[in-house]
Amino acid sequence: MKRAEAGNMSNGRSCHLLRGAWLLWQVSLVAGTGSKLWEVPTASLTSSSNLSLQWDPHCQHRHLQDTVQITAAVPPKLDGTWVSTRCEVRPGPEFLTRSYTFHASRHFQALQHYYNDNNCEDPAYSLMIRGKLRLRQASWITRGGTEAEHHLSKVGIVVHSLAAKQRLSSRLPPTCVGLTLGRVVPGKLYELYNTRAGRGCLAALGFSMMEMGLIRAETQHHNHGGKIKELFLGDIHTDWTQRTQYRPTGYQQPLQNAMHHVHPCPVCALVYRSSEHRPPVLPRSPVAPLSLAGRWVSQHCETRPTVLFLTRDFTFDPDQHAWEGIYRHYADPACSQPTFTLRASGHYAQGNPSAKISGATELVFKVTQVGVTAMEETTAKLLNGTRPGKCGQAGEWEVGVEQDLTPTDGCTVLGIKLPHKEYELFKAELDHRKHPLLFIGERPTDGSSPDRPQRRPTSFQGPMVLCSGGEIQPQEHRGSGFNSKQVQLPSNGNERLAQLVFLAFGSALCSLFCV
Repeated sequence: MKRAEAGNMSNGRSCHLLRGAWLLWQVSLVAGTGSKLWEVPTASLTSSSNLSLQWDPHCQHRHLQDTVQITAAVPPKLDGTWVSTRCEVRPGPEFLTRSYTFHASRHFQALQHYYNDNNCEDPAYSLMIRGKLRLRQASWITRGGTEAEHHLSKVGIVVHSLAAKQRLSSRLPPTCVGLTLGRVVPGKLYELYNTRAGRGCLAALGFSMMEMGLIRAETQHHNHGGKIKELFLGDIHTDWTQRTQYRPTGYQQPLQNAMHHVHPCPVCALVYRSSEHRPPVLPRSPVAPLSLAGRWVSQHCETRPTVLFLTRDFTFDPDQHAWEGIYRHYADPACSQPTFTLRASGHYAQGNPSAKISGATELVFKVTQVGVTAMEETTAKLLNGTRPGKCGQAGEWEVGVEQDLTPTDGCTVLGIKLPHKEYELFKAELDHRKHPLLFIGERPTDGSSPDRPQRRPTSFQGPMVLCSGGEIQPQEHRGSGFNSKQVQLPSNGNERLAQLVFLAFGSALCSLFCV
């Protein structure tokens, strides 16, 4: 739904050149402005990152009817325990719950419980992770985030069943530090890694704590006086072979503070009270059949890998098997500075239940109409410089006016080609108030498109909520939902705007051309 078809090998080589130029430009920018990297970021150095957002989405409905103020301190305050609010789905797929405790001494203790099912009812094994975290500097790639380094001291494993032991034996070396799989007793803690040995065991397990490389903490202040604290850790690469080396630039779905979380949250309590010997067995969520009819919107400003800030707005008409997606892109993690909007529309076909994730459904989407709206002058100027017939009407781009890209079969400079087909994965759930949530497949980390069945997602983006009414609003112009990407820089002034937009569309070329 959201990306164009990948380019050829020459486009791939151009992509690497663009990425190299992009990174070199950023380094030169930091050096040229006299900015310094600092060991522990302070609010005074990054006042723009101390965000205060009055989140009031375009779609007014009962779920978000109260205005919520969101603040994000840099550096983040991590002390305390942070827990999963639902059974989490990672690429693979993997199913887990997490409980992370951070101490003022910079030491941390992490519990990861892995399951055989996506309801987190059948525990397979638990990992007990100990280490030390060092906050470094405000991220120069992902605005609003803080870069960090972690050092592991120990990783232990508790296997919870003989069946899980047999499955692990096919993945792990015969001997892992203090663990000999043939002698494993379910329920007993075994050392899997220490500072002297065990890296091969972690790699074979696909284990990595690279998520600690990017951290963001938000506090939601509600009108009724309540407070919710959320911890965003780095995203997990969708390609299993890349996950142990991947340096995150986006986020996973957040953990919530054990003392300041959404109420009621029975999962929070179960995960908080868990241990490596007593993994939480989550209560089964009410069955929520996939019913797409209506309008679905993002719950909050969303962040994607390679620094993409956006909100999503989908409308589905099951009778006509029609859909429309609006992706509003912004220059900041508060989604307060719009840069451009992408709109896509077309048709979809609902397929079979997923064989990998219970309750999920496979769908196929076809994009037939696209359009782009420049939300500021420099973007419009850039698009006006494209060749005639390659990206809408050259020379006719204006701020706030959508250009229909269908007559030109997309936009060459943005890598958008029509028509386009994507293989998707959808799942419906109910939140703690029994309101419907819609989960849509996670986008590939490398910027490619799920344009064939074997590339269908195995994990999900953050949930969207259903607006009241849900009527389809006719649109005079329709357009694109292809994700473009942009680089955020801690700089101000009009002289930086052109550079910012150039990087935004340069990165878009990378994400849309590279496989």
